[in-house]
Amino acid sequence: MIDKLRVIGQNIGKLMFPSVCPLCGEILEDNQDKEMYICQDCSQKLKPIKPPVCLKCGQEVDGIETDCCSDCAVVTRSYVKGFPALKYSPEMSKCLSDFKYHNMRSYAAFLADIIVRERGKEILLAGPEVIVPVPVHKSKLKVRGYNQAQVLGEELGRRLKLPVDTELIERGVKTAPQKELSNAQREENLKRAFISSRKIVEYKSALIVDDIYTTGATVEACTGVLHSMGIEDVYYTCVCIGQGL
Repeated sequence: MIDKLRVIGQNIGKLMFPSVCPLCGEILEDNQDKEMYICQDCSQKLKPIKPPVCLKCGQEVDGIETDCCSDCAVVTRSYVKGFPALKYSPEMSKCLSDFKYHNMRSYAAFLADIIVRERGKEILLAGPEVIVPVPVHKSKLKVRGYNQAQVLGEELGRRLKLPVDTELIERGVKTAPQKELSNAQREENLKRAFISSRKIVEYKSALIVDDIYTTGATVEACTGVLHSMGIEDVYYTCVCIGQGL
């Protein structure tokens, strides 16, 4: 009886709040065999990262003889390696904006699914012991009501069966939005922005999770804090990687 009531409740919920495609907003057809996160047309618009890739940040490079992208060739990266899933695109820009600023937390399942599908095996082979979402300042958290990186990280943790530590790093300084700054200003903006929440940790490796990677300033700042806590091997993953320096 309880199971029947649960099914009835789920069906009513689907009628009242149908799932929509996170890219175009169209209502998705219910599929009993496989949960649908995106419509067929929009699935063709996704741009997965394809080899050859930069051995550091993970974005695409021009040829197999190129080890690093132009950014990583001139900027020191303290993390071991990155695992971005998609190239940044106008379609994903709107999706990630809605996810981050317009309370579309339900998109986290779709976004985590992309990361697992495209880079999940590589992430598990790297062997991170914990997922660390990039934190937001408490003032932004109060206004927004949630941290999109944490929501994404928790979905990713469930799929990869990895613990998620949302208190390992804190954002101690309220910084200006990165998108409003030049590359040099971004680096300076994030200096001392993140602080460690404890002096002793049990982890030796960690996976930083964020929605977008551009210049790498945020990941680099978080990596520095994790290193200061004794976490030796730091990796990152994100949904999209955009144009950097």
